Amino acid sequence: MMLKQMIKAGTGWLYLDTHAGRRLLRGTRTILLLHRVVADDALADLPHRKNLCIGMQAFDRLLLWLGQHFECVPLAELLAPDGPVDGPPRLALTFDDGWRDNALHAFPLLKEHRMPASIFLSTDFIGSTRRFWWEAIGETLWGSFGEEARELLCVRLRRHLGPPDELRAAAPEQPRSLALDQFLQRLKSLPPATLRALADDCPSPAEPHALDWRQVREMEASGLLRFGPHGASHAILTALDDTSLRAELHRSHEAIAAHCREPLAVYCYPNGDHDERVRVALARLGYDHALSTRPGLYRPRQGAPLSLPRISVCQHSARQPALLGWRILQGARQHVAPALPALHSSEASIR
Repeated sequence: MMLKQMIKAGTGWLYLDTHAGRRLLRGTRTILLLHRVVADDALADLPHRKNLCIGMQAFDRLLLWLGQHFECVPLAELLAPDGPVDGPPRLALTFDDGWRDNALHAFPLLKEHRMPASIFLSTDFIGSTRRFWWEAIGETLWGSFGEEARELLCVRLRRHLGPPDELRAAAPEQPRSLALDQFLQRLKSLPPATLRALADDCPSPAEPHALDWRQVREMEASGLLRFGPHGASHAILTALDDTSLRAELHRSHEAIAAHCREPLAVYCYPNGDHDERVRVALARLGYDHALSTRPGLYRPRQGAPLSLPRISVCQHSARQPALLGWRILQGARQHVAPALPALHSSEASIR
């Protein structure tokens, strides 16, 4: 595994810094997918955090690297149909969910680097104490709120899915974190109401998980950030009946319209899940573009605008951006096939 990562990083570095690589990427458009930026890299390094969290040090390194290799533009500009078909590779940053640390940790670095970005909000959480279930359950099981809280949650969870033995507090940190990450993926199979109830039984954090509307307005006023909807309750849209689907889409759409000066005309699917029924309902609301979690590069006039691909960024690829370069090159290679190694990327599923 280490050798494969070294080959990917070496290939990414080589092609981004050579004439052949720059020629391959000319005219490409890349949308990056991020979630959280936390205070310290050590907090983001563990397996159960590193796919959603990036430490501030790694994020700073990522922004510097992006500015050196791409023309970083707002998402709306990247999606414009009349954009250049040739020229330097362009890239847009997107954040999902609306985590509070987007304001506390990501925003200062975005301002420092003058880097535009878009944040897609799960609007029921904004300005409320409501918690994202995977964070509430995950950190309680990790022991962030003490052993008693962890044991109480384990008892409740055994009625649904028994937590693995590797989650016991005495287990070594790395295997325990990996077991927690795998267990959180398994919990997705539980009904949303069950997950909400389990999260509500977890101890309250020191501050809300999500942004508030004051923070949204402050970031929007900077001119660097724009906002769009990422569902209202973060429900999986394909699992909703027609009435619930319409309500979920309308509620998130109206909340963004009410609180943002220039809401993005782009929707972002929770968990990336969508189907024809969801896309039709979204089009009826006037959306021409929607973001998925399907990997790849955006190609105007090729593919479906209501299922736009994105390249996900985790702590590992932010810390070593050449790995991200390799993934972007693989996206470019789908249509132009130079002699790049035929390796396969393995990125954990996005929530």
